[in-house]
Amino acid sequence: MRVLGVDPGLTRCGLGVVDGRPGRAGMVALGVIRTPSDAEPGERLVYLESQLEHWIERFRPERVAIERVFADVNVASVMTTAHASAIAILVATKAGLPIGFHTPTEVKAAVTGSGRAGKAQVGAMVQRILGLDDPPRPADAADALALAVCHAWRGAAADRLQGLAEQTGRRLAAQR
Repeated sequence: MRVLGVDPGLTRCGLGVVDGRPGRAGMVALGVIRTPSDAEPGERLVYLESQLEHWIERFRPERVAIERVFADVNVASVMTTAHASAIAILVATKAGLPIGFHTPTEVKAAVTGSGRAGKAQVGAMVQRILGLDDPPRPADAADALALAVCHAWRGAAADRLQGLAEQTGRRLAAQR
């Protein structure tokens, strides 16, 4: 399964593409979309949209994993992150791609075994999981790779369970 991980942000949006299945993953691409802080918010969002579209066209993911936005003390920061997240949702939906949302705690637990892991530990484990020479940089891109790995591992299992549930539902409906 090829997954595009998106660590949303209006100033820096981390992106990572992995090919993976439970227990295995390999990096395909890593990057950050940077928007100029002096540009109008609408212009920044349009630029983010065009770059995400380019990544989807170039790397052809089967799924998109987006970090779930959570409330913080800094409302302005949460809002710009939510705007960037909405653009990622829009672009993935327009491309017909299923979207998975994962909390930072869930991602940390998936790649390190602890939902309280720090950024350095997440980076080191992503390096190990993907067989990289060095921890991925910058942190936004490393987080996006961790999201993609999390979804490849957990999303694949959830997809199988959903498929089994649908098959069972069809069988029960056919028996009626």
